[in-house]
Amino acid sequence: GTYHFYYGNGTGQPGSILTFFPWANAFPGKNGTGFATATAFSVPASALDFWMERFADAAYDFDAPIERFGEQVLALNDPHGLPIELVADAREDSAEPWAHGPVPAEAAIRAFHGVTLSMRQADRSIPLIAEVFGYEALAEDGDRIRFRASGAGAPAAYVDVLRLPNGLPGRQGTGTVHHVAFRAKDDDELEFWRGHLSNLGLRVTTIIDRQYFHSIYFREPNGILYEIATDPPGFTADEPQETLGHALKLPAQYEHRRAELERVLPAVQIPS
Repeated sequence: GTYHFYYGNGTGQPGSILTFFPWANAFPGKNGTGFATATAFSVPASALDFWMERFADAAYDFDAPIERFGEQVLALNDPHGLPIELVADAREDSAEPWAHGPVPAEAAIRAFHGVTLSMRQADRSIPLIAEVFGYEALAEDGDRIRFRASGAGAPAAYVDVLRLPNGLPGRQGTGTVHHVAFRAKDDDELEFWRGHLSNLGLRVTTIIDRQYFHSIYFREPNGILYEIATDPPGFTADEPQETLGHALKLPAQYEHRRAELERVLPAVQIPS
């Protein structure tokens, strides 16, 4: 009944993908504990002036850049209230920007920088991030603690945990993040994680075929929904890279309903 829109760099590289479901009549959500409360993108270290001018020209409100763990961070909310951050990242990031987009390559978003998770009982969730997933604790700043995945220069490497013992719980709806995805290199690794997490007492879904990846879902101890998704088969599984995003693609089990779905789904403007 709705589109499943994927946004990313030109190849749909893992670490660059943000998904939207456009539910026309959905109720507004509320960000709070038990949710991912900020999505951060990596941009070149010199690009923040460009982005502030771009947001001002588009009449978007944004906060003045702040320093966090030695990096400049530009924060704003999208039209539905989704918190977005652009981080001036000096690392040699392995993700390439979308070369044919409306933003010059020298200023364009590379991939995710990381995500902020707000928790009332952070001590229950930190062992999963640090000991099970193997993220390294890098630094603390007040209520915030930063973790980094292994792999120098890898995109989407950071997880920030906000410890908010008196924080108000969030509510799912527009302007909130539904889930956060972590990478598995293939189906064998995904099977390992499904078994391992189940043995830890977490309620893990069966493996789900999402056409472009296979994934499992579970809620971590503070209630945030996590996904672990495979890198393959990737977004070129059913169309060439040159035309990614230009046509309605359906999983095989829905192809026989194409005419019906094309009547129901609203028209969208295809990016040039």
